[in-house]
Amino acid sequence: MHIPDGFLDAKTAIATGLFSITGLGAALRRAGRHVQPRKIPLIGLAAAFIFVAQMLNFPVASGTSGHLLGATLAAVLLGPSAAIIVMSSVLIVQALIFADRGILALGANIFNMAIVAPLCGFGIYKILRTFFRGEQGRLAAVGFASWCATVIASVFCAGELAWSGTALWGTAFPAMAGVHMLTGLGEATITMLVIAAISKTRPELLEDNDQAVSINGRSTAFVYVALIVIGLLLLVAPHTSPLPDGLEKVASSLGFEHKAIEEPILPSPIKDYQVPGIQSAGTATIVAGVIGAIAVFALSFLFARVLARRHKSAVHPSSPANRQ
Repeated sequence: MHIPDGFLDAKTAIATGLFSITGLGAALRRAGRHVQPRKIPLIGLAAAFIFVAQMLNFPVASGTSGHLLGATLAAVLLGPSAAIIVMSSVLIVQALIFADRGILALGANIFNMAIVAPLCGFGIYKILRTFFRGEQGRLAAVGFASWCATVIASVFCAGELAWSGTALWGTAFPAMAGVHMLTGLGEATITMLVIAAISKTRPELLEDNDQAVSINGRSTAFVYVALIVIGLLLLVAPHTSPLPDGLEKVASSLGFEHKAIEEPILPSPIKDYQVPGIQSAGTATIVAGVIGAIAVFALSFLFARVLARRHKSAVHPSSPANRQ
């Protein structure tokens, strides 16, 4: 669903960029009031996990591949505000370091996948949880919510393509929604598996997103397990499906794939997730994944440290007026 440069016109890129800046700013302000400092390492860990998981493309029907979006997963674990920060960090690193889609389209990609998807996924999940109780209800709710978030984000993408004159709404909407209804099934399955695993090891992470989560004891074991999973995903990354993703398939079917700008606008140190100078393609991909995971962890951790300072200032005001 990553939109490349060339698919959007100037007005759409500017509008979605402004929406994204506004949404990310609002998320930072809200998270600064609600995210506990002891939850900061989990924000970075979630960003690293989602970055690596997005490198793994799985085949779906009609010669198309998909990958985990992760927006609903992040929102259920960390809350919607922190999820926006996590997803934005992933997309920024993908665009700037790996030339993964467009710099000019970065605003649209953040808006669709880092703002619309987590907010919709979290909202649907919370509504369904009022009807479906218990562990099975949680899995059903998160699975359906993650599927819905994937489809809804794809519809926004179709709208942006139509507004840009790249494709007609009447053809872009059914094409984008249809293919992402299929890839959304993979999204739902992966999200349910991850939530089920977390429910067994750290059930308190799923109870209240505003509660502090300490990193000790069982939490330390959880972090170790998460790091091991990230390592295993990196080993699998070179062997994922080479088939085009949903948007690429739609662009090819509707005949506007030629509009994509192939060469990145800004020079990228690691293009196409291949570290230059390494002869083995598999090793080059794994090393690129490690670099990317560290980069998104660092960026999201930096965001979260800013939030922690804001949270500390709110809890311990230093002005004389606040001390009265």
